Amino acid sequence: MAYKDFIQNNTYYYLADYPLECPECHQKTTPNYTNHRIANNSRLLYANLYCPNPNCEKSYIGEYKLDGKTYFFTKVIIGKPKKTFFSEEISTISPMFLKIYNESFTAEQMQLLEISGVGYRKALEFLIKDFLIKMKPDKSELIKKMFLGKCIAELVDDPKIKTTAKRAVWLGNDHTHYIKKWDDKDLADLKKLIRLTINWIESEILTAELETSMPE
Repeated sequence: MAYKDFIQNNTYYYLADYPLECPECHQKTTPNYTNHRIANNSRLLYANLYCPNPNCEKSYIGEYKLDGKTYFFTKVIIGKPKKTFFSEEISTISPMFLKIYNESFTAEQMQLLEISGVGYRKALEFLIKDFLIKMKPDKSELIKKMFLGKCIAELVDDPKIKTTAKRAVWLGNDHTHYIKKWDDKDLADLKKLIRLTINWIESEILTAELETSMPE
């Protein structure tokens, strides 16, 4: 059964089906149709829909795919969250850091601020421990079992990494506790400290590689 029909180049086309639930209020409804746009390849159609619930009335976009003369509903278009990209040095030593950091960044973009901070704290732990394992492979098993604060205090040699990483842990831990210690610091401060830690780690890795490739 057609949800909507229209004429394109003197040919009748049909929209079949529609999202059964509003993506905003989650009421089971038949959405109201406003208009549509056909993609350049003509096989995809994007319909502008809006919720008929008077307490919602939010607009959204439904994607349809052509089969014969009918465009069948496939999904509601949800915008993709942005990602943060890191250098090859960071990507190589800690792929899990990238994964956890960007999951936390997605949560932040969705305004899930109470869990994004916890995620950034976990990402930091993977970054520091993976970095230390790379630099001190003979202590890898010890590093995996140690508390992060102890790792930083006892195994991080570079004073700049130690300074920024230690404070990043302080703020990260604040996001896991019932009472915050650093009331004047927020998520932006935590991310700034993580970024500074990354910068110093990159510098140490690049310096070590240079010393290896150009020995005295």
